[in-house]
Amino acid sequence: MYAPPAEPYVSFEAQHDGQTWVATWYPPDDVPDGKRHGSAGVCITDSGDLVLITQDGKNWEFPAGRPEGDETWEETMCREVREEACVEVREARLLGFSQGKCIQGHEKGLILVRSAWLAQVDVLEWTPEPQILDRVFKKPSEVLE
Repeated sequence: MYAPPAEPYVSFEAQHDGQTWVATWYPPDDVPDGKRHGSAGVCITDSGDLVLITQDGKNWEFPAGRPEGDETWEETMCREVREEACVEVREARLLGFSQGKCIQGHEKGLILVRSAWLAQVDVLEWTPEPQILDRVFKKPSEVLE
């Protein structure tokens, strides 16, 4: 399982819900400061498909979510992908961390951190959490289109 590293410390601005955020990517060995905001899994099946989920039937994303209790970054990712995408992590590698700083809006000053993982997964029976409407399996080239 291989994923090329993202360029570290690259930042960009994004607008979300009337707020302005600055997002920065950090390598796996440099956990940025901020509130632990969860983990995301880039899940790959044995056939090489990516696993995506939707909550609204329009927008597709990688399964992700917030920690519960004293879970580690990896434990959060494993639980969330199982609950949302109905896949079981067999092997995982930490890709890095995203840090979001709110610079304008009602949450100005808030800093959130999320881990990102590359996970080799086994597909389970489709029994997702209630907020998840569907999952799809797509070749990486289809997702990039």
